[in-house]
Amino acid sequence: MHEAEYYTRLSDTDSKVQCNLCNHRCTIKSGRRGICQVRENHDGTLYSLVYGKIVSENTDPIEKKPLFHCLPGSSSYSIATVGCNFRCQHCQNYDISQYPSLHSGEIPGMLRTPQDVVDSAVARGCKSISYTYIEPTIFIEFAHETMVLAHEAGLKNVFVSNGYTTPEVTEAIAPYLDANNIDLKAFTEKFYHDICGAKLAPVLDTISLMKKHGVWVEVTTLLIPDLNDSDDELADIASFILNIDPDMPWHVTRFHPTFKMTDRNPTPVSTLRKAREIGLKVGLNYVYEGNVPGEGGENTFCPSCGKTVIQRFGFSIRANFTKNGSCEFCGKRLAGIFNH
Repeated sequence: MHEAEYYTRLSDTDSKVQCNLCNHRCTIKSGRRGICQVRENHDGTLYSLVYGKIVSENTDPIEKKPLFHCLPGSSSYSIATVGCNFRCQHCQNYDISQYPSLHSGEIPGMLRTPQDVVDSAVARGCKSISYTYIEPTIFIEFAHETMVLAHEAGLKNVFVSNGYTTPEVTEAIAPYLDANNIDLKAFTEKFYHDICGAKLAPVLDTISLMKKHGVWVEVTTLLIPDLNDSDDELADIASFILNIDPDMPWHVTRFHPTFKMTDRNPTPVSTLRKAREIGLKVGLNYVYEGNVPGEGGENTFCPSCGKTVIQRFGFSIRANFTKNGSCEFCGKRLAGIFNH
């Protein structure tokens, strides 16, 4: 076990602590764990149970995160532990995100050091390290140490996150975090409460704060039929993003039945088209359709001349008409991270 960061001892008499890692701010009694199931109080000291216990290590295309404006076409070394601070009924990685809850608190994983992760990323020719598959905030101690070493090795750091980090944690990791794809799962408190076991407002705050601190942010919304795909809700999401930055990419992606939500059909492609049109009409410069390869909604269009500058099929790039991040046709600089 590794002593956790970001917690406060509440009492010397009953050993309660408050975890300040995410916006649940769990109050945890001795012998108990927080909502994430991977931070445990031992007599007034909070421990991370997943420090260095990696359950997934893969070399992924950066487009899989999805990040379309962060080193397009490059590979990212992706890692995860078990655990999550959300309880999403439609989680596609529930087998690791909910593992402790599903297996009587067990914490599996192969022991790795931060240097091991960086060395593996470099050896595989990756340009970045992605902390992904589950909410990376829950293994922040290991992630933070790895991020520092990654920057020293010339690698970028990427989070794929639910956006529930507290402001103090966001401010601490922002200097080492280059890009963050944040799920904005819906735009109603009801959805967040009923489907995810969380609240909407902290996610909105995190998106704004990450951007304020210079992190490149892309937003993803998984569209679930009849739950978060109304025209009004989509327009609200697009308007929220617009008010932060019209260059912030919005990925509207297709839902497939999984975990506790197998009673719904996959999202119609027409819904993705509608969402993309709403986003562009509101004024966003980059809106992408996800989980529908070959439909054209994955391509990047120059916001100045309108020509296709990056053509994609799934997670691969078929053609790239940019030079150092600028449109080869008109010279417009595209928003994002295009140089390693």
